[in-house]
Amino acid sequence: MKSSRSRSRSKGNRHRSQGNQGGNVVNRVFDSSGPEGKVRGTPQQIIEKYNQLARDAQLSNDRVAAENFQQHAEHYTRMLSEAQREIDARREEQERQNRERQAERDRERTERQEREAAQQAANQAADQASQPQPDVPAQEGEANLVDTPESQPKPKPKPKRAPRRKPRPKPEATEGGDAPGGDDAPKAAE
Repeated sequence: MKSSRSRSRSKGNRHRSQGNQGGNVVNRVFDSSGPEGKVRGTPQQIIEKYNQLARDAQLSNDRVAAENFQQHAEHYTRMLSEAQREIDARREEQERQNRERQAERDRERTERQEREAAQQAANQAADQASQPQPDVPAQEGEANLVDTPESQPKPKPKPKRAPRRKPRPKPEATEGGDAPGGDDAPKAAE
């Protein structure tokens, strides 16, 4: 019974760690079984520890142990560089996808703006077409040109009229003659 539980746990852990292995290696803690016992830590810490052990072995003139420690350090260096390459490849892929998405959004935005501009132009044209247009008779030499105030001939100024004067009272006619003023008026010389 104990072994089946252990087996199921390891399957679950193995499945989970395989999916994220590249990015997880850099910060993951390893137990390395080296010639001097276990070394525990992240790949960078293990590399530093094995390099230190290799220097110590060289100082004690143990070439075989120094070479062994260097090989262990090289193994973790390769693991670390492979994980870093995978991380870089994922980052580049993600950046490429982001650039593609941004380019697609930019294309959609440009198309939408063009559609809106075309729609506005069509609406303006429809508004102008629905308004009544004045009939402008075409003159000879001017084919369907619109008359503007500048193209119209200037009107001639009207002649000034003399100011009005008060009307003189008309003399009243008398019975005796045609002369105005009646009897009191001096008679003209005959």
